[in-house]
Amino acid sequence: MRQRITFIQEPQDSLDPQRLQIGKNSIATQDLKAAREDRITLSLDELPQELYQYLQVSTFSGILKGVATARRTSHTPALLRADLYSGLLCPTLKTIFGDLDCISPEQSFTTLPNDRFSHSSPYAFFQPLESVEYLHEYIKHKFCQEVHSDCLERVVALLAASSVDIDFDTISHALIITAFSPPQSRSISLSNKIPKDRMEVGILSVESPKEPEELSLGGFLTVVGEDAKASPTLFSFPARHHPVSAVFSASFLYPTGLHPTLELKISSSAPPTDERTCSLHTHLTLPRSIFADRYQLSDPLFIASKNISALHHITNTVDLEAPTYTLNVWGSSLLLELAPPSTPSSFTAQIPLHLRYLPPTPSGKSKLKIPYPVVFWACVADEGSKFPINPFDRVNIGYDGLFGPKTMFYHLSPGVETLFIEVSVPVLESDKSDYVESGTAGVVVLGFMWVLWCLFRVWRRHGYGSSGVAVVDNKKKL
Repeated sequence: MRQRITFIQEPQDSLDPQRLQIGKNSIATQDLKAAREDRITLSLDELPQELYQYLQVSTFSGILKGVATARRTSHTPALLRADLYSGLLCPTLKTIFGDLDCISPEQSFTTLPNDRFSHSSPYAFFQPLESVEYLHEYIKHKFCQEVHSDCLERVVALLAASSVDIDFDTISHALIITAFSPPQSRSISLSNKIPKDRMEVGILSVESPKEPEELSLGGFLTVVGEDAKASPTLFSFPARHHPVSAVFSASFLYPTGLHPTLELKISSSAPPTDERTCSLHTHLTLPRSIFADRYQLSDPLFIASKNISALHHITNTVDLEAPTYTLNVWGSSLLLELAPPSTPSSFTAQIPLHLRYLPPTPSGKSKLKIPYPVVFWACVADEGSKFPINPFDRVNIGYDGLFGPKTMFYHLSPGVETLFIEVSVPVLESDKSDYVESGTAGVVVLGFMWVLWCLFRVWRRHGYGSSGVAVVDNKKKL
């Protein structure tokens, strides 16, 4: 097992290396204000049996990528070829994450376009989780087989992480778990008690980069158990993801009705840079209870009135009239290019959506949780730009595979600390559903009886079959 623990600080919070306490197999310090990233790399023989069996099959299937945060999870395997792989996937996910609504990849997963860019995963699955407690218990029992306080502390830290990425690389046959926690003041005390394991600890601060698209970090690195003191380091590399100062908010217009409209309010239409061609996009992840109409969003005049420029991707449509409770697929996703005004100013964009038929409730209302959208500028990098391996890069996060490999993303902040938008939508009142069912049955019976009566009247007048036709012809001749 290899561990890389990185603490990233703002320049004003940089740590004096004299405060580091480096022992034979440990490192510690007090009052460290920083964000934290834990990266654990495991070989196949270090994994639990069910994971080992699943990943052995998926070695024929490219790269397996999963993302789980404190309240959501998504999973996108690269290829789906073997029946054994299909049968193992959903049970394996349920063992790790709990009771997921996953039957099989063929029934529950959606497809993504992979004909444009080879790095795009062709399958996707998404489901919100109330917590990562199930994942926490799984890791604690499967990986902390011996009672090591360090291992248990690391597992507990997962509950505080804002994101957890699980990635399997078939080339290196390694499972990589990456957890990220937001900045806060913390005291650290890390130790490496297993000689064969490698633990590298970095305490880095953000430096001013030479190029605007680069990320530059400087600080100290220590290999616990090998280094007697911290080694200074400074490195830079191009980064695909960058923040911008603009913010946005997302909410549904009221009353919602059966065709709710999601409104995006964006504080600034100014592009992040004038040196590259940039376009503003939003990516939506929608549960199966709500969907977008590809034909409606393909009408140029209609979407122009909503400040939308183009629909670039939408999940292959399933039966639009099917109720939610008859579907197995998890939902859908779409990528829209927005049409900001040419002069820098705030603006709004509206995205029309549609509800499926939901189960009745006593109140006649049902609450839905819609994942908060992502809004970002996508800018084309220079033709000669190279993106070497970024030790902090995140890929296969839902929308990056819809762009070229040299695209740079500038993200707008949502301005709220939430992962979902809650909205109340109308449904049938359960107390009235009996009347609707009996009334519908009655109307169907009456209609059927009326058809029979009409057929009976025709039979009485003209008879049946060829003789009836002959009678009619004779009357006409007379």
